[in-house]
Amino acid sequence: MGKFIELVAGDGHQLSAYRADPGGKPRGGIVVIQEIFGVNSHIRSVAAGYAADGYLAIAPAMYDRLERNFEVGYTPEDIAKGRALKEKAGMAAALLDVEAAVKAAAQAGKVGIVGYCWGGYIAWMAAARVPGLACAAPYYGGGSTTDEAIAEQPKCPVMAHYGEKDEHISVESVKKLAAVHPAQTVHLYPAPHGFNCDQRGSYDAASAKLARERTLAFFREHIG
Repeated sequence: MGKFIELVAGDGHQLSAYRADPGGKPRGGIVVIQEIFGVNSHIRSVAAGYAADGYLAIAPAMYDRLERNFEVGYTPEDIAKGRALKEKAGMAAALLDVEAAVKAAAQAGKVGIVGYCWGGYIAWMAAARVPGLACAAPYYGGGSTTDEAIAEQPKCPVMAHYGEKDEHISVESVKKLAAVHPAQTVHLYPAPHGFNCDQRGSYDAASAKLARERTLAFFREHIG
């Protein structure tokens, strides 16, 4: 069973984070970065899943700078609220919050990061800009395939997951990212945006299962 803790970012900002501990000695740490919907039940379940796999999982509340305890579901109204906050969230501040979570997770050993949707974009940027990461696994990061983001240089191994039917991220842009970063791993799935979330209509069980198996093997390789 997980619990909420408090973290302090480098600029003094205090934010909450969901922490899920493994049953025994941790293999390492995993930072889980939310979608635009906050640290909701799905993100908590993702953290719990990685804890069950043996990792200390920490999911920072990335919107606490704008609205404390933000958590919504997947209705059109919820999506509008989440998008509005995403538009106000700055990358520099977001990465400070990620760094705080990485430092907290480092008590367990090496640290990896996984993120979904907006969190996938954050995870990609963190791979380039946040120290202390052993690897990163961004899922369908909106913004991660722009020319600006592709120009970033990851400082750790990356395994990125995208859907071929994603209405927000073109296959062409994904292929460009893969071409510019041949040392990194980029997977495409026959699925839409959000395919990992079993609480959304876009959930694709087969793609989610395969992506998670690949991600877990990736974490085993680079974290332990």
